[in-house]
Amino acid sequence: MKKYLFLVALVAMTMLTGCGAKRSQAYYDQPSLVLSANLDGSYVIRVQVRAKDGVVAFTEAQRKAVQEVIFDGVKAGNSGITDLKPLCFDRNAREKYEDYWNAFFSDNGPWKEYASYKDRRAVTTRYERDGRQMIETGTVTVDRAGLKKKLIADGIIPAEGRY
Repeated sequence: MKKYLFLVALVAMTMLTGCGAKRSQAYYDQPSLVLSANLDGSYVIRVQVRAKDGVVAFTEAQRKAVQEVIFDGVKAGNSGITDLKPLCFDRNAREKYEDYWNAFFSDNGPWKEYASYKDRRAVTTRYERDGRQMIETGTVTVDRAGLKKKLIADGIIPAEGRY
């Protein structure tokens, strides 16, 4: 009887886990990484985004890179660069300055001035298609120094030495 119950349980588990169940690809997303630092205060960051087409993917990659530099910080790649700390240390900054961030990250907002593809090479962008969406891994250059100056001038983050 025990062998029969064990066999039934084993078959049931096999059917539940292996019969064409679609797995979420959220677990396969790669974190953003800092690849290099330029002498003008900009950083080259590798970003992975999901979108419906290539144009949206390019725009979302730039927007995501700027958001991570401001709010989350970016982990260092393997090129000897240190981790980038976030520019905005206030945990409630997204809620406190919600109107500012909505205008800043709008489609034609000022965030576009601080992100570009100037250090992109042909081999650094990779596309994958997943039936419904496109996964782009690309390199974006973010002008962190200019972004920091703008946020200080707008009163979002305090000036140097006030942390």
